[in-house]
Amino acid sequence: MPVLALVEAQRRGFAIDEKNLRSQLEHTVADLNLGKKRYLEGKGQGGGHTRAGYALWMLSEAGWKPDEITGVVSGYLVHDEKADHWRSTGNRPPTEVSSFTASYLALEGLAGFGTGKQKERIAERRKKVLAWLVRTKARETEDRVFRLLALKQLGAEEEAARAAVELRETQRRDGGWAQLPGEDQKSDPYATGSALFALRRGAALAPEHEVYRSGLKFLLNAQYDDGSWYVKSRSKPFQTYYESGYPHKKDQFISMAAGSWATLALLFAVEMEGELD
Repeated sequence: MPVLALVEAQRRGFAIDEKNLRSQLEHTVADLNLGKKRYLEGKGQGGGHTRAGYALWMLSEAGWKPDEITGVVSGYLVHDEKADHWRSTGNRPPTEVSSFTASYLALEGLAGFGTGKQKERIAERRKKVLAWLVRTKARETEDRVFRLLALKQLGAEEEAARAAVELRETQRRDGGWAQLPGEDQKSDPYATGSALFALRRGAALAPEHEVYRSGLKFLLNAQYDDGSWYVKSRSKPFQTYYESGYPHKKDQFISMAAGSWATLALLFAVEMEGELD
């Protein structure tokens, strides 16, 4: 997610550390190569379709050229020909739990790095996942965000428009979105940033629209003085603590994702005329 934000910033004229960006891409490719045998066996790495899909989506957005390992990973994504969608093999909400997330990421990965030999299998999987998306209801914001993005990716414009309305209707009075349904749930930067991203990219919602502006105001008010955003983790810890350098200690990884979504939402509004009140 940080790479996606950096790439979008670069597109819009912001100076970034290109050497650092390149190192992130190379690190990702090296990581995929470590799992090459498991990908060829149809097993994948920890994180399954979500991990593979995020990696390929990131590489595609950053302009990485197709190579052997991207073809191997895309082959893993179409390995199960009977499946009608992609599933998350993890339970680390909100980023690794939703089948809508896994399905969108797989679609993006295949769009960027699917090979000629995989063409027929990709086309068949796209038909199946579209039918699944149409008949399957979203339950929370993560589902709604990635259902909308997946429908748009598949060119299902009418269904995507209805999905966008459904996502917009869950915006809260403070301008943000909450991860989970219920009046007791609070809006947070992860849900809000991802919702705005989906509405802009999946439904072409203008940054000038009141829905978008209200969401931006929530994000700006929620930003810390150091530039970061904070979201409390809902995942149960099972790995040894690892310090990434992003603030917020044990909540740093979900907060880093939240910060990336929030940054993307803000970047989409860079071309707006005037300033937010």
